[in-house]
Parts: sequence; C-alpha cells; structure tokens
Amino acid sequence: MLPRPCAGVAHSEDPGLEPGQPKGKNLGQETVIKADLLNLVFQTNDGPIHALKDVDLEIDKGEFVSFIGPSGCGKTTFLRCIAALEQPTGGSLTVNGMSPDEARRNRAYGYVFQAAGLYPWRTIAGNIKLPLEIMGFDRHEQEKRVKNVLHMVDLEGFGNQHPWQLSGGMQQRASIARALAFDADILLMDEPFGALDEIVRDHLNEQLLKLWARTNKTIAFVTHSIPEAVYLSTKIVVMSPRPGRIADVIDSPLPVERPLDIRDTSAFLEVAHRVREGLRAGHAYDE
Repeated sequence: MLPRPCAGVAHSEDPGLEPGQPKGKNLGQETVIKADLLNLVFQTNDGPIHALKDVDLEIDKGEFVSFIGPSGCGKTTFLRCIAALEQPTGGSLTVNGMSPDEARRNRAYGYVFQAAGLYPWRTIAGNIKLPLEIMGFDRHEQEKRVKNVLHMVDLEGFGNQHPWQLSGGMQQRASIARALAFDADILLMDEPFGALDEIVRDHLNEQLLKLWARTNKTIAFVTHSIPEAVYLSTKIVVMSPRPGRIADVIDSPLPVERPLDIRDTSAFLEVAHRVREGLRAGHAYDE
C-alpha cells in the first residue's frame, strides 16, 4: 500500500525523481484545459451526429475532474479531443495554452484507456519502457523511471512478469504506470476501472487518490459510477446526450483526505444526490 498523505498536506513525486523528492501542489492557480463553445459533429450515412455542443469548461492545474453521464453523451469524445484523437468542428480547445496537436507533440498528457492495452509479449517493465524508448530516453533513465513508477503504483517486484500473470486490477495499475513514466502534467483516464469488481475498484480508487496527491497531476477521469465520481473528484462534470453538452458542474465540498467511509456521510450523499438529479434530468430513456 502507498502511504496516505496527511490531511492538508500533498506530497509529490516525479517518475524522474527519487521517491519522496517534493514538487509542490498549486491547485486551482492555473487553467490547463480550456474549452470555449466546443462543438464536434460526426457526419454519417444517416445524417450528422452532434457529439459535443457548445461545451464551455475550464480545468485548473492540480484538479481531479470526473466526467459522468449516460452512454453517448460525449464524455470520452471530449477526452479524445483533448488528446488530439478527434478534431472539433467548432469552438476552441487549449491544453497548457497550446492546441491539442501541439500539446501531444509536447508530451503534455498521458492517456489511460478502459482496457489496459499491455503487449502480452513484453514484461510489465517492458510495457512501461515502450513510450520512453519511442521518445529516445537513454537506458539508464528508462530503468530509473520504471523503478519509480512501479513504486508509485505499488507494483514493485512485478516488473519482470508478463501481463497474463497479473490480475485485471494490477494490469490497470501497470497501464497507469506507463502513462506516468514520461511525467506529463495531465493524466486522461477513460473508465480505467469500469471492468473491475467493486472491491478491487474501491482499492484502486484509494490508490489513485494517493497517487494524485503525490504527483500533482491534473486528472480528467471518465466514469459511469456516481459514487466513484463523487469520491475521487474536486469537480464533477455532469453531461447529457443528444447532443452532448454539460448539464452541471459541481465543485466538491469534500475534504482532500477521503477514507472510503466518507461515502456514508451526509456531505457525500448530498453531492451524489445532485449528480443523480443532473443525470435524470438529461437522460433519454429508450422506449
């Protein structure tokens, strides 16, 4: 288990630094992702699909922002726009003051997909090294960063194992380690725990919060789970479908230090209720 940060204190680790070397935390002092009237229309044989409509959103440095909404509401599409995997058809989007394409070239973010996406013929360490190899890091720096990120996700001792030798939860932690290895300021996470059972998911939620506190990353996280969104986030973005748009933005009143039993408190339940009401208001039920 990674050590829990003390209330009101955030520790920071870079993959390129030794464990425990501080980096600092500047929550809310700088906007790193900014969308202004962002639109995305897909052209299909059945006509245009308005995937995103007039999305206005700012995400500040160090925030943990969860996106929640029904399937087809544009959660993943918005993350893909940030990552330059989709091209908006209107409005503007900046990442660290750059276009998404420039941000990608500047290695501004790491991306964790719903599936771990580990190459089965590579060891866990080999999978983590892959982006470092592509980016031209020397062998010594690769080894140093792999060692540090394995420590950060509590996978020390598993670097020589292959993905098939690890549980689903451990594979996702390895995927997170790979995204952390080149020390991007932003971490984009698309339902990384959606396929895991509830107990494993709870454990990884706890670990992710500790990791966020230690690394000072800005995290954009897609989920379908109301408890997960409320537990993890400093800000919750509720989206509604057809067309995909923001229905509500909720700033969490919960403290930074969040044991799992905070989910039984009235403050937690009040936020969860507001999220649920926002989802109900925008949900299109199939007949």
